[in-house]
Amino acid sequence: MSLEARVYSVLVVSSSETFNSAATDLLSPSRYQPVVFTSNISEAKRHFAERSFDFVIINSPLPDESGTRFAIDCCSSMTTSVLLIIRSDIYAEIHGKVVVHGVFTLPKPTSKAVIMHALGWLSSSRERLRKLEKKTLSVEDRMKEIRIINRAKILLVSELHMTEQEAHRYIEKQAMDACVSKCEIAENIIKTYS
Repeated sequence: MSLEARVYSVLVVSSSETFNSAATDLLSPSRYQPVVFTSNISEAKRHFAERSFDFVIINSPLPDESGTRFAIDCCSSMTTSVLLIIRSDIYAEIHGKVVVHGVFTLPKPTSKAVIMHALGWLSSSRERLRKLEKKTLSVEDRMKEIRIINRAKILLVSELHMTEQEAHRYIEKQAMDACVSKCEIAENIIKTYS
């Protein structure tokens, strides 16, 4: 799927009506939905716990805290790209703290054009995270298969007194003969001998 065809979910955490109005203009429904606006970190945490978001945009400071810790916590989810917009007088200090966690930062005041560029960064980052998610899932699936096959081998060794190599070869041959995966054969062995 091309980047232009993707639709991203967005959580905007901002107590500034001016910023929220500008963000509404920039986050067109054809590209960003749902877009959820909250005015404080407590409410943002509740929304984030209820569902995942592709992007979290935090316009700091907020009534209950700066948003720095929340930005870092959101990045630890491994599925969310985060933009933290902070006052220019503390930008260098905050940027140094959050950049190592993968948080994008912008000093304010900023412009709509700069935020549009930042949305491009968030899209790029989210797509990279999406690829990593797929790799992680495929590795987890492969590990699950290996565990099932190993369990079947152990059963063949204990029940049919095969060596480990014989059990391995038996599973491979059965899979080739039946034109199915080794995991399917292993599952059948487990059902038979468990």
